[in-house]
Amino acid sequence: MSLSLIILAAGRGTRMSSDLPKVLHEVAGAPLIGHAMMAGGALSPEHCVVVTGHGGEMVADRVQGISPGARIAQQKQQLGTAHAVAQAGDSLDGFSGDAIVLYGDTPFIRPDTLRRMQERRRDGADVVVLGFDAADPGRYGRLVVEGDRLTRIVEAKDASPDELAITLCNSGVVCADWKTLLALIGRVGNDNANGEYYLTDIVGLAAGDGLRCAVEICDEAETMGINSRAELARAEATYQDGARARAMAEGATLTAPETVFFAHDTRLGRDVSIEPHVVFGPGVTVSDGARLRAFSHLEGCHVGAGAVIGPYARLRPGTRIGAQARIGNFVETKNAELGDRAKINHLSYVGDARIGAEANIGAGTITCNYDGVFKHHTEVGAGAFIGTNTALVAPVDVGAGAMTAAGSVITGNVPEGALGIARAPQVNKPGLARRMRDKLLALRAKRSKQNTYGLDN
Repeated sequence: MSLSLIILAAGRGTRMSSDLPKVLHEVAGAPLIGHAMMAGGALSPEHCVVVTGHGGEMVADRVQGISPGARIAQQKQQLGTAHAVAQAGDSLDGFSGDAIVLYGDTPFIRPDTLRRMQERRRDGADVVVLGFDAADPGRYGRLVVEGDRLTRIVEAKDASPDELAITLCNSGVVCADWKTLLALIGRVGNDNANGEYYLTDIVGLAAGDGLRCAVEICDEAETMGINSRAELARAEATYQDGARARAMAEGATLTAPETVFFAHDTRLGRDVSIEPHVVFGPGVTVSDGARLRAFSHLEGCHVGAGAVIGPYARLRPGTRIGAQARIGNFVETKNAELGDRAKINHLSYVGDARIGAEANIGAGTITCNYDGVFKHHTEVGAGAFIGTNTALVAPVDVGAGAMTAAGSVITGNVPEGALGIARAPQVNKPGLARRMRDKLLALRAKRSKQNTYGLDN
């Protein structure tokens, strides 16, 4: 059965107190709406329509950066959730199949939950609503079920005492045949205190038509919606708790799990060891047996099997670290490839470079890769040795097995097996240091005497 996603992302999010649209605030390095898109995307939908409103251009740009094929529909006036879904009509003109309605501020709905909703549709339900048993039902809409049928959704403010006692609550996520859903939405009215068209009203209309409405139940944590900075922080904590537990269950060692922060797409091999206060940005893969030492930050990079990173290392996007290689304390890399068993152990910056296998980069080495306009490449061959405090002024090539002398500024290629020296000859001046010091001490004494007697006035 064909499937389309409709993701509602038009809300202003006033409680966020932000110029950024609510759905673009991030959890685990991805915007809230990105999480919804990833969950729905796991079902291989034929179309994805995002309904924008407040900050629509920013939302559209970010959405199409995540999924270039996503379609954008605009809700010019925010007149309720049913009205928002209706705005997808033009984007889905001619579509025949099911539609799932998701929310851009609800990041934790799982793909397996959506698949179960699809299964309920295949089993004969015309409309499937995702519900959850709430620990504190409070303001949530209640799902009124008779037998195996959902008969209506009652908002808390309109519920009777018996209905308020119901703990089965509405998440807002719906799965139905698109044409059926569109027809039901067309009949929804706005005779309510807010004058809005509510998607929840389709259940009563469908039941009145003799259609079968059903509830699929998920864990309450999946339905967490984000409306404030405090809720965003709780969502981040919830995600990180789950990510840490999954990492350890899949074979990683986390010395202090509560201090490690993962991105939504972090991938770890078996027997990876992660010390305290390691932070992952998006796009990181770590192979088996690697060790990530304390206070390191990784983003957009790959760490090879058995490599050691840190402590206090920063791996930036485009970095690829080979097997058994070592990146030490206060080393930064960017768009750099480090061969197997190569080493950059101390206080260095290596950017736009390729370092050969078993090469050694001495402390304080810098690749001077930027001329103010363009970036340039540095090549260091296998087994090369770069001396302490070498500046490699790119573009430059140091051949396999070559060396550079400590303190050199290398501006030309160093051939294979050669030693590159680029520094001024040392000159010693006998007795000059003593004479200079005596002169300075005398000057200081004179100034001190002047200040004492006010002669400087």
